[in-house]
Formats: sequence, structure tokens, C-alpha cells
Amino acid sequence: MACDTDPILQRQVIYSLFVRNHTTEGTFAAVIDDLPRIRALGCDFIWLLPIHPIGRRARKGSLGSPYAIRDYRAINPEHGTLGDFEALVGAIHAQGMKVMIDVVYNHTSPDSVLFAAHPEWFYHRANGRPANRVGDWSDVIDLDYAHEDLWDYQIETLCQWARLVDGFRCDVASFVPMAFWERARRAVERVHPGLVWLAETVHRSFGSACRRAGRYCATDGEAFGAFDMEYAYDVQEAFERHLAGAIPLSCYLDLLDFQENAYPRTYDKLRFLENHDVERIAARVPDPRALRNLTTLLYLTKGTTLVYAGQERALSHLPSLFDRDPVDWTAGSDLSGLMRALADIKHGYLGAQDQVCYRADDAHDMAIVDHRSEDGRLVGICSLKGEAAKVEVDMPDGRYRNLIDGGIVTVADGSLACTGDPLVLHAP
Repeated sequence: MACDTDPILQRQVIYSLFVRNHTTEGTFAAVIDDLPRIRALGCDFIWLLPIHPIGRRARKGSLGSPYAIRDYRAINPEHGTLGDFEALVGAIHAQGMKVMIDVVYNHTSPDSVLFAAHPEWFYHRANGRPANRVGDWSDVIDLDYAHEDLWDYQIETLCQWARLVDGFRCDVASFVPMAFWERARRAVERVHPGLVWLAETVHRSFGSACRRAGRYCATDGEAFGAFDMEYAYDVQEAFERHLAGAIPLSCYLDLLDFQENAYPRTYDKLRFLENHDVERIAARVPDPRALRNLTTLLYLTKGTTLVYAGQERALSHLPSLFDRDPVDWTAGSDLSGLMRALADIKHGYLGAQDQVCYRADDAHDMAIVDHRSEDGRLVGICSLKGEAAKVEVDMPDGRYRNLIDGGIVTVADGSLACTGDPLVLHAP
């Protein structure tokens, strides 16, 4: 981890939203009215998908992807003015939350102001044309960090935004030299001490394929030298294979246990069930009870929790990044109460120095998460099929209160009866 990473991040919740689709208006101002509800979910950060103007050339969809940025130093006028953005930041702070914005430094739109001014700062194919290195990213062209002047420009831009916001989520950070991020972090620290850095690292197979092809792609271990937290894409493919029924739960939990043993105790992975690039979890796990258990496992897994706007409504439709596609807040079912309870547990009981053990009962698709610290133990039992079963637990016999709903659970002869609803038990 970066040497000055705050361990409290492991106990926090980030709420991600896309301004264009969060409300029918699609503006910064319209988001403000929803902030009390988001705060009530127990969220500590709001991460805004890119807020900058979008390129017009090679656009995908009718409005273009927010990740095809035309000007890093400007505000997308579709969302409002700089003053409107500053008002939103102030309102988020007034709610007791912090603000994180997207930093997209691997590429720009083909008609970006940066390309117009400095075409030499971009990757070019052998025929001399600017291009990207990933085929389906047809609406962007890649930057070339062999140019020191580019480093200076990008860091100056980060310092500009650091005077307003509290964190950066760095898009495909693995493709940008870690030496750049380390230098940028030092410069930003002088402007905004304690600003939080989140790296979107890449899926393990994708990173391996890039390195085999001779393309720079930092490993997760290397990324931790510059970043406070990073995506859990290193285990995401195993999680997806389990959801598809291709591997037992124990294979996925073994990888979580591997992380716990391979990284320093204070490591921080961003844990999520969905994000703007990943299918809605309710579309893959439609059973309400199973979804409640999976949500509980999310919050108990070591690391910062991510909630993508609409997840609290168990929505199955993933909004488009390329068109107006507002979240339908009237659809789905309400998981807000569960998420509030889990956020309270995360804030009140989990710590960076916890020793965490993951165990699977593959016969019943049951995950048991055991947090141990000097203050006691927190044990979560999550039935990922939402089915009742007798579960063996390494806890003294006795009566325990379920921190989710206040119900009493009895442990006798080293086992308990799980009804199919998630359990979180605290033992002093």
C-alpha cells in the first residue's frame, strides 16, 4: 500500500453514480436532492463518473461515453457549470461525505484539446495515425507517457481538481506508468493532504494477455505502491465462474484467503457486486433471499465496499453509458434497510488489523467469514442459495444476536441452524 494510506478506508462505503443517468434532469443540481438518501445508506464517498466534456468524433451512441474525454480541465456543460459542480461538492461535504471523481489518463477522445495542441503526446500506429491499443475502444486514442511534458500537464490538471475534491478513481490505471502515478501522488499531497487514490486495475487474464503481447500493464502488487485501494478484478473471474456454476464456492473463497495471506494486513481492495462495466447483480441472482446473502458477503469481505447507483433497488437493468438512460427508481425491490445495517456493522465492528478467514460449505453454497481482532470476533454466515441448513461454526456455544435484524441465534455443539437469511454474529 502507499506508505500514507489511511486504514479507515477498509471500513468505508463508496457510492458510484453517473450524473447523466442518476436523475431525469441529468444535472449536478438534480443530484443534490438525493444526497440525504445516499448518506442514509451509510455511504462515506460519492464517486462521480467522468464530469468532463465528451468528444464528438467517433462517438458511441447518441451522447458518447464519458470515458472519451475532450478536455480534462473543463466541465461537461450537459451537467451544468463549474459553479454547479462546486455547489454539488459543497452539498456532499455538508452531508458528511467526500467526493471522488474519475481520472481517465490512458486515453482521450480523438478530437480532444490535448491532441489538437500536442499530437506528439499520443500513440501512433506505423502508418502515423493516432490510435488506441484495445480494439473495441474505438472512440478513444491512447496517450504516450514517454513524453515528460505530458506528465507535467497531467499532474497540473490533477492538482487543479484536488483543490475541490477528496479522491481520484483512476481509469485503467494499470496501463499508465506507476512511476507517473507515484509522482502525481506526491504533487497532489502538497495541494490536498490525504486525498484518496483508487486504481481500476484489470482482470487477471487481461493483464497477463497484455504483458504477453509486450504492452505495459502493471501488476496489482506494483499498483499498491502508488494507490490506496484497487479493484478486486484479480479474483473477479473466479467469482463470475462460481455464479455461472462452473466452480464451487470454495474456489472463490480460497482466492480471498490467498489475498489475505499474500498482501500486507492493511491492503485494501474495492469490493463490488456490480459497477458501470459489470452486469447488474440482480440480473444474475434474481432470488431475493440469495441476493440479500450475497450483499451481506460483499460488506463483510475485507476492503472498501462499492455500491453502484440503483443496486440498493435490486435493479436488473444496467444503464447505458452512451445514451440518456435514467435509473428507474420505482422499479426493483428495496435493499436499503439491509445496506444501512451492513454499513453500520462495517463502520462499527470491522478493522484494518482484523485477521479474516473465509470458509465454504460447498454442499449448501454457504460462505462463513470470520473477522478476529483484539476486540472480539465477527462471524458472518451467508447462504448464497438462500436455503436453510445446519452450519458448523467455530464459536463457543451460546446465544448470539444477529446484528442485521436483532434476532437471537443459538450455537449448540459447534453448529447453528441457518434459516436461509444472512447472519452476522459478534462474540466479545
